[in-house]
Amino acid sequence: MDQKAPTRVLLLGGGFAALYAALEFEKLLAKNPDLEVTLVNRENFFLFTPMLHEVAASDLDMTHIVNPIRKLLRRVRFFHGRVESIDLHRREVVVSHSDQHHHHTLAYDHLVIGLGAVTNFFNLPGLEQRALTMKSLGDAIQLRNRLIELMEAADFECAIGLRHQLLTVVVAGGGFAGVETIAGINDFLREAVGFYPHLTEESIRVVLVHPGNVILPELGEKLGRYAQKKLAERKVEIRVNTRVASVTEDSVLLSDGERIDSATLIWTAGTSANPLLKDLACKKDRGRLVVNSEMEVPDWPGVWGAGDCALVPDPDTGKPYPPTAQHAIRQGRVLARNILAAIRGDAMKPFRFSTIGQLAAIGRRTGVANILGFNFSGFIAWWLWRTIYLSKLPRLEKKLRVALDWSLDLLFTKDLVQFSTGRAPTVSHEEVVRVEAMMKTEVEATSL
Repeated sequence: MDQKAPTRVLLLGGGFAALYAALEFEKLLAKNPDLEVTLVNRENFFLFTPMLHEVAASDLDMTHIVNPIRKLLRRVRFFHGRVESIDLHRREVVVSHSDQHHHHTLAYDHLVIGLGAVTNFFNLPGLEQRALTMKSLGDAIQLRNRLIELMEAADFECAIGLRHQLLTVVVAGGGFAGVETIAGINDFLREAVGFYPHLTEESIRVVLVHPGNVILPELGEKLGRYAQKKLAERKVEIRVNTRVASVTEDSVLLSDGERIDSATLIWTAGTSANPLLKDLACKKDRGRLVVNSEMEVPDWPGVWGAGDCALVPDPDTGKPYPPTAQHAIRQGRVLARNILAAIRGDAMKPFRFSTIGQLAAIGRRTGVANILGFNFSGFIAWWLWRTIYLSKLPRLEKKLRVALDWSLDLLFTKDLVQFSTGRAPTVSHEEVVRVEAMMKTEVEATSL
């Protein structure tokens, strides 16, 4: 008798939703060997994005907030490559790997789309060409290198007339990513400047541009104004009710007409659904997948969506859940169990979750937090931020490494090393070697 083919489950993406669905399948596969689960991601690691700004600010080693996917998954297969296209009609996904873009076609019975979101520059002049972003590990490393490069350049005496421009940093977006980024780099710059003999702290200018009335609107006006006050005390300039209008090589133009001389703009003010979803035949809203409360795409049995690229409705209110990590983690777990239920013909469970709380670190061991409706600020909020996120970081090894980094940060100053991936200088002495060999032969012949 022919053996029944396993049910093929294909997970696209390596963010919180897709990864935690894969981790849930790790448990389910122990009791369900008739499943074949594959995760596809363009990176071979899972990035813990809540700590990304700490890499940019030299608080954490860059490898300590990433986990190799192959160490997280043993039963779930892993394909290290890019998703090129999705064909819902043929139930196939084309993926590629390596610099040669070698293509493979992966068939599926159930498809989980968790491709996340990408940065959106809203067609603003100069942004795409000149702005830095904070979405990936590479972004954080690039920003850190950029800040150190600017201080090195400004320290030369020939840069006296350019120091103001070189040491002015503008961050666009007053949400969690923007506030934590500007708080971290402000601390970093003001501590690092002491190691440059020709620079002073007065040379540094850090500006936060936010379109709303108060920063961190997700935490409410009270905590937002507290964060503004603390950042202002640390010499961060905050422009509320203002947007970035355009960017040139040496300046940032704001919507109120002000032009800031700056060589660095960090953009955290907008995201959009992954462009790969654009051509899918299923229903979308502003580029994001429309799914039901069980996270299945309507009219497309076996197609599921979760995380930042999907609008998962609250079954009680009908409104979509916010695109946060705490929601994506739980969506991934419920989605994996719903797929197994669908395969077996069992009842699926709608996704229900109430936000536990939200936290933001605002530098110098202070923070703001709302936990279960209670507001916290100052040191206790910062301590909660570190404690909660450390507990959420996967794998004990990484928890210990991060905890050690934080402990050493209390004793030592921040590192100022630029990470270069370029090849070391080389030379070739082939011709010299030949000449030396000829001369040696001539000398030996003469001596004879």
